[in-house]
Formats: sequence, C-alpha cells, structure tokens
Amino acid sequence: MDLVLGHCAADANEHCSHLVQVQLGKGYIKQDEKQGLPYLWYGRTTTASTLLSVSITISTVNVNGIRAAVRHRSEANRGLLAWLATADSDVVLLQEVRADEDQARDALAPVLDDGWQFAMSSSVVKGHAGVGVLSRVPLTGVRAGFGSDEFDATARYIEADLDSALGPMTVASLYLPKGAAATTVPKDVAKFDEKARFLDEFGGYLDRLRRRRRHVVVGGDWNIAHAEADIKNWKGNLKSPGFLPHERTWVGGLLDAGWSDVMRDLAPGEEGPYTWWSWRGKAFDNDSGWRIDYQLANKSLAKRAVKATVDRADAYDLRWSDHAPMTVVYD
Repeated sequence: MDLVLGHCAADANEHCSHLVQVQLGKGYIKQDEKQGLPYLWYGRTTTASTLLSVSITISTVNVNGIRAAVRHRSEANRGLLAWLATADSDVVLLQEVRADEDQARDALAPVLDDGWQFAMSSSVVKGHAGVGVLSRVPLTGVRAGFGSDEFDATARYIEADLDSALGPMTVASLYLPKGAAATTVPKDVAKFDEKARFLDEFGGYLDRLRRRRRHVVVGGDWNIAHAEADIKNWKGNLKSPGFLPHERTWVGGLLDAGWSDVMRDLAPGEEGPYTWWSWRGKAFDNDSGWRIDYQLANKSLAKRAVKATVDRADAYDLRWSDHAPMTVVYD
C-alpha cells in the first residue's frame, strides 16, 4: 500500500525533513530524509487522529537501553511495554534508546502493532545515546538533530510535529550530555568541554524553537538539576556534573527567556519529585535522587498544563530503568 507520510511544519527550521511516499510490508513505515541526517519512522497507516479527548498527555523517560527496558524480569516487573499498556500517555519521549533501527523496532513491535507510531534517531556510535518519539497521535513531520555539525550524528535530539487536540504541536526528545567535573584529567576535560559546547549551541536553537507559531515541548534527560530542591544531597554535589554553577545558570537562562519548567511550575514548593536514582547502594530505597528529567514548554502550551507526575516504581526490583517516567497532562 502507498503511504503519504506528511509534511514539514510551515514554521519549522531550515533542516526540516523532505518526506517521501514509500511502500513497506508488515504495516510499518520506514522513512529516511532525502538530504541531511537520516532517521527512521515506523507506524501503521491511519485516517484520523486517535486522540479522542480535548487534552494530550505526554511522558518522557530515559529507558537506559530499549532492549533492556522491555525485558520481562518477573511477573511483577514486565518492563516498559507493560507500563505503556497501563499508561494514559498519548506521546512518550524516549532517551538512551541505545539500539539500531531494527533492534528498536523489534523491541517495540507489540506497541507498533497496536497502532503506535515511532520515530527515532540512532547514533553513529554503536550502543550509545539515541532518542525517539512514540505517539498514538499521527505524526506529520519529523526532524532529527538541531542543525549541529558536531552533535547531530550522536543522536541526542529529535522532534516531531503532530496535530493535537490543543492545536498544532511540536514534541521533542532530548538526551543532553552528562559531562564531567571540572578537573585536569584529560578525559574529564573533554567531557566537560563537550557539554559546554552542546549547551552553547543548543541554547541558541532552543531560543528559535520557542518562537515557533505552535505549541512546543522539549522533554527528556537534561542531565542538570536546576535548583537545590531538585537533588536530595545538593550540598554534597556542588562540584558534581549536573549540578555545576554554569549548568544551573544555563537552565535558569532558558526559564528567564520564556520556557516553563512544567513540573516545577505545578509543584513550586515540593522537594523533587526525583526522576533518577543510582542503581548502586540504597539511593532508590532512601529516595536519594535527582530531578533531571524535564518537560520545558513554551508559553502557549505551558499554560495548558494541569497535572504533572513521576511514575516512581514501588520497589527497587520493579524498576526497568534508573529513570522514572515523568508525565504531564495538557488540557
């Protein structure tokens, strides 16, 4: 069957994908750009939006490897796919997919067969990074990367357009580099400098993205705890990557420029809620975590946010990632 995959948003950036008509079996769509950075797009054909309500629910989660996340660990812990089956999410933004396109498609086959669409960008470095967008709402355009000669091939950013119940919307999945502490160790220096370059270049792109004439949300693993309330042991991490002064200042600059940290806006006085805990020791049991997974929305969408939650596992052995899904309802 012939499938027309959509079009670029009229106000999208200059590296917008050029979508083509393709024909594939198994009900999946595979989509490559005619020019620029390749990405893959899978999904069943649909004639109408599956969004039946007047709201849209968006989740973001670092899966810490998609193949590991979907693994059936026990009857009580059936992994990501079981979570998706019970979640009310319309869109799920994925980070650290850490798989090639065929591996990711195989891991997600049950939900793709069930009607979800999936767009992803995989890194040129095998088993590294990778970002994706799962959506019950038909996607109308996809762009991998943010126009960076240095970072686009590392698969840390992807965005997709859709026609939501709230109007035209762009949803983006981000996996920001972790970085390193400011030391003289060459490996740390390289990671520290890499993150600094990413923040500088991506910050400029975010400023342009925020100004688009549509709802926009960037969700993902930002690898920065912005404020003291966002990390349990903040005093002991003042020199740790993810809580360094220049990183926190960078996030503050985004908020000052007009982006909204949706979770913090809805829970201004709350400690956390944390979204990441180390696998080691008693960090999870003691809730000694970090809030580093955000949804940053532009003003038009942020004012529609009515509820934000973190789906923290009830016990350590029920986790399928070291991160927990963070979900926002926009109405």
